[in-house]
Amino acid sequence: MADVKSAETKAPAASGTWGDDKFQMPKRRLTSGGIVALVVKVVLLAIIDALTVFAVWVLIAKGDWIAAVVLGLVVIGVNVIYLRPGLLPGKYLTPGLTFLAVFQVFVIIYTGYIAFTNAGDQHNSTKEDAIAQIVRTSQERVPDSPEYTVEVYKQADQFGLLVAEPGGTTSFGTSEQPLEETSSAPGGWEKLNLSQIVRFQDEILAVNVPVSDDINDGTLRTSDGQKAYVYVSSLTYDEAADTFTNTDTGQVYADDGQGNFRAEDGSTLTPGWRVVIGWQNFAYAFTNDQIRDPLIRVTIWTFVFAALSTLVCFALGLFLAIVLNHPTLRGKKIYRILVILPYAFPAYLTGLVWAGLFNQEFGFINQVLLGGAQIPWLADPWLARGVVIFVNMWLGYAYMFLVSTGALQSLPDDIIEAAKMDGAGAWRIFRSVKLPLLFVAVAPLLIATFAYNFNNFGVIYMLTRGNPRFTDTTLDIGATDIMITMVYKVAFGGGGGRDLGLASALSILIFIIVTIVAVISFRQTKALEDLN
Repeated sequence: MADVKSAETKAPAASGTWGDDKFQMPKRRLTSGGIVALVVKVVLLAIIDALTVFAVWVLIAKGDWIAAVVLGLVVIGVNVIYLRPGLLPGKYLTPGLTFLAVFQVFVIIYTGYIAFTNAGDQHNSTKEDAIAQIVRTSQERVPDSPEYTVEVYKQADQFGLLVAEPGGTTSFGTSEQPLEETSSAPGGWEKLNLSQIVRFQDEILAVNVPVSDDINDGTLRTSDGQKAYVYVSSLTYDEAADTFTNTDTGQVYADDGQGNFRAEDGSTLTPGWRVVIGWQNFAYAFTNDQIRDPLIRVTIWTFVFAALSTLVCFALGLFLAIVLNHPTLRGKKIYRILVILPYAFPAYLTGLVWAGLFNQEFGFINQVLLGGAQIPWLADPWLARGVVIFVNMWLGYAYMFLVSTGALQSLPDDIIEAAKMDGAGAWRIFRSVKLPLLFVAVAPLLIATFAYNFNNFGVIYMLTRGNPRFTDTTLDIGATDIMITMVYKVAFGGGGGRDLGLASALSILIFIIVTIVAVISFRQTKALEDLN
């Protein structure tokens, strides 16, 4: 027995895994594939680290210390996960969590932040940018301005002027950099010839080179790329008092705390700048008559549209699935292909096609099918709503057909046979056996479909663009608008200009509504799990 143990102990030592009566793990050997993977990993991490260093440097230069610290800590964590052995789960989770944070969590947080600001057409940047823009837009050419000889230079998308001043000195500057005395243009700048000046004429006309660090001293502008003149603003900015004064009228504009320079008579200078205004956007949505009443109607219609679209799509899809799933039906494959054809066409294209078919004067439905009738399918509010639901059913029933077909084919045959032996008819089997079992698999998909239809921007915008418009509001909001199309119009202009802050507030409301509906629906569907 001792000999056997001795042999068992010495045998592994010959293979190199045991030695001197001490256990030793086999040494890892890097194959050619392992070396390539290691090199790729190191190179990718090096690229990420280099980009991160640059991004952190830019953020620190802008004063965004919090963002710089967060970004740095995240990338350090990524390096630890991928360089330290033994963290295999983290290596698989990190990419997914990163994309989740960037494309969902960050978007939600940033939208929430914008909802509490006055972001919009005239409030999209910082106060410093607004001051500079106000000065530029109010500038006029100085009548006795000396003539400056200039040469136009270009670097990437930026343009600069090499200025020969009347006194003989030479200076260079851009719209962001005031004139600095120099003998020639900085390195990396390309001098433009006459044909290039003509090509970039609009960009060159927009160049405003500050004469000095004080914006009140004016800027140089050129109209032909050869001569430049001094332009001075009629509004003088007092940095100490933080006010603008109109040199012609003497009117003073002061910071009103709402992102504007406002005078005592209520007039403001444009543009303003972005500031946090708290709950004002949410309050405005529920107190202003121009948006409150349309918002209520649009919200009700959104629920009706999402519920009816989900119901009719499921009903038609389930009906076709039952019919085409009959065991004695011939040519089922051909019929199924024909049924799912609408699912193969892009929704945007289908919306445009149906919009043409329902055209009141030239549409195929009125002119051919109805013999030249003039039915206002898309001009009457209720007809337009019916058309929207019909077209959405056309787009969505094929998906429900595929889902229902798969669910029907997975139902256990023994339960159905037992119901037949108990004397249940076809309708009773469907209502009491098939449909409850079907809901177990389909209910989560119905909830997801409802959420999708709640934000179904494409079919509404491509078919009706939300029309016909409501007559009791100046905003571009109509009878077929749902909340997401209303948000789009508010955000990107619909008669009242762009209001990104209000649009973000409405987006938060949509997010809250969909979340509440989804939570309640999933809780209700838990009862169906007992059927399993």
